[in-house]
Amino acid sequence: GVTRLLLTRIPFFKEIIVSSFSCDSCSWSNTEIQSAGRIQEQGVRYALAVTSRQDMNREVVKTDCATARIPELDFEIPAFSQKGVLTTIEGIIDRAVAGLEQDQPARRATDEEVAGKIDEFIGKLRQLKEMSSPFTFIIDDPSGNSFVENPHAPRRDDALVVTHYRRTPQQAAMLGLEVDAKPPDAAEDLRDEVLQFNTNCPECNAPASTNMKVVQIPHFKEVIIMATNCDSCGHRTNEVKSGGAIEPQGTRITLRITDPSDMTRDILKSETCSVEIPELEFELGMGALGGKFTTLEGLLKDIRDLVERNPFTLGDSSTPSRTGKLQEFIGKLQEVNGKTKAHFIMDDPAGNSYLQNVYAPEEDPELRVERYERTFEQNEDLGLNDMKTEGYEPESASGP
Repeated sequence: GVTRLLLTRIPFFKEIIVSSFSCDSCSWSNTEIQSAGRIQEQGVRYALAVTSRQDMNREVVKTDCATARIPELDFEIPAFSQKGVLTTIEGIIDRAVAGLEQDQPARRATDEEVAGKIDEFIGKLRQLKEMSSPFTFIIDDPSGNSFVENPHAPRRDDALVVTHYRRTPQQAAMLGLEVDAKPPDAAEDLRDEVLQFNTNCPECNAPASTNMKVVQIPHFKEVIIMATNCDSCGHRTNEVKSGGAIEPQGTRITLRITDPSDMTRDILKSETCSVEIPELEFELGMGALGGKFTTLEGLLKDIRDLVERNPFTLGDSSTPSRTGKLQEFIGKLQEVNGKTKAHFIMDDPAGNSYLQNVYAPEEDPELRVERYERTFEQNEDLGLNDMKTEGYEPESASGP
C-alpha cells in the first residue's frame, strides 16, 4: 500500500501531521493524525453541548492519549484504545458504532444476551446522530494536543467550555514524561521564574509591582535583580543583590580602559563596592548608587547623573567656583570612552562585585583581580566582627 503524509495547520489551533494509508489490493484505507508540536505544558478538557446538526459537523482532533466521553449514555472511549484521528463529532460516533458492530456476529453465536445489549446501545448511538435529544461531548487530553472546533472563532463559543489543568504524576507517567520522585528544589524553581510582589512607588507612593529574578553570571556567581516600574508616574528603578555569601577575602578589580569596546563590559557593582578613577581624582564611596548590574558605560552614566542632579553642587545652593570644577569633571568623565585611557578600579571588601573578562576563561591582559585580607574596620563595616557562626548554641548546664 501507499502512505501519504500531510503537514497542515488547523485555524486557531496548531500544526498536525495527517497520515493516510490505502491498499489497492483489498481497498482498505485508514487515516491517522499526530501532533506536530511537543506535549503542552498543561492538559486540556473540551466540553461541548451538542444541540444541532451543525454541531455534529464540528472538526475534532483526538490524539491517541485522549479520552472521549458522552455522559448521557455513560459511554467512554479510553485513552490509547484508538489511534489519533482528525474527524468530526459524527465521525467519532460512526467509528464507535463500527467498532462495536465488528464482533457482533461472533457474539450472537456465543452470547446472545450480551449481543442484544450491544445492539441496543448501538441504536442509542445512532439516535444521537439523528439529534433526537441534546447531549454533551467531552474530550479530556493530558497532552493538551486535542481540539474541538469553535465555528465562531475568534469570538467565544457559549456551547464550548475549554479547561486547562495540571497533569497528575500518573498522567505524566502515562505520557512517558520523566517524573521526579524527589521534591522540587525551591532554588531551582527561582532560577526559571520571575517573581512579582506588590509594593509602593518610592516617588509618588502609588501601588506598583517589583519583579525579581535570579540570574547566573558566567564565570562568577548568582545575583538577584530587582526592578520596579510605576505606571502612575513612570518612575523606574533596578537594584542588584548578591545571591551568595560574603567571600572569605575582599576583591580589588582594576581595568585599564584602552579601547571603546571596553565600555560594553558587563559590571556587577554590589552595595559594598567603592569605585575609583585615579586619572580624574574621583572616588565613589561604598553604598553610593546601590547595587548595579550594567555595563561600564552605563555605570559612568549613572555617576554623571548622580553629579548633575545633586542640588548642592550644581543647583541654586552651589557657588560658581564649585560649579565650574564640577562641570570640568563631568566633561572629563564624558571623555572616558576608550579614546582617553584611564584606570577603573572597583574595591569590594565583601568580594561580591564583578567586571567581565572578555577573554574568559583565558586571562585578560587589561584586567587585574586581586584578593586581599580584610582589615578589622572593613569587617566591622560588614558586621562580621560580631557574627558568630560556630558554637553559638547555648551550652547546657552541666549536672553533678
